Amino acid sequence: MSDSNSTSLPQHLPTRIADVGGIPIHRAIPQRSLRKVGAWCFLDHAGPADPAPPGMQVGPHPHIGLQTFTWMIRGELLHRDSLGSEQIIRPNQVNLMTAGHGIAHSEESQEPWGIHATQLWIALPDSHRQCAPRFQHYPDLPKTRVGDFDATVLAGEALGFTAPAEVHSPLMAVDLHAPADSADARATMPLREDFEHAVMALSGRVSVNGEPLSDEQLLYIPKGRHRSRWSARRAVGSS
Repeated sequence: MSDSNSTSLPQHLPTRIADVGGIPIHRAIPQRSLRKVGAWCFLDHAGPADPAPPGMQVGPHPHIGLQTFTWMIRGELLHRDSLGSEQIIRPNQVNLMTAGHGIAHSEESQEPWGIHATQLWIALPDSHRQCAPRFQHYPDLPKTRVGDFDATVLAGEALGFTAPAEVHSPLMAVDLHAPADSADARATMPLREDFEHAVMALSGRVSVNGEPLSDEQLLYIPKGRHRSRWSARRAVGSS
């Protein structure tokens, strides 16, 4: 995992606004004080937004040496790439594109045009940086409970489950969702002490270890922590 962050204390870091395909994006990493978290080298939170037709339109563009990881929360996107892949991603599904030595892709909203999603990039290790490109779609992901939260294991190993996404570095990503009728959902989330972690609230009022996590703010947790305490009234995301 990354050792680029010298502080031993959790950090609250702001995101910055960008526009991708006509949709407002909150970009959490990379930023000046946090280039990556382990192998995760990019995090965009898209929406929630309800744009006019034709919605989000990201034209063909290339990638190399990384994986793009898309987690859909609301809406639908059509993925096309230079391998000939065509795949609609729907809520609670993951798309994983391994760029390897090079691939180009596009993403287009489908009706209805509303969208809420996260896209992360994974830096490929040297052993796989020049591998053949590949696209994989994962409609079924491991689900469990953590305290009062519904949990979905998106990538890597966590909570006793292994996500199906084919990754090439030790990492994890988990989505925690508080039931809509929960007055105050609480849980203790186990962490790996040899991992860096980052937390981002995708909606709702969220606290981690008793400290409120502001909207569109990233909480960076350095190595050495073995658990964190969570509370929320609505949906929460962790990666």
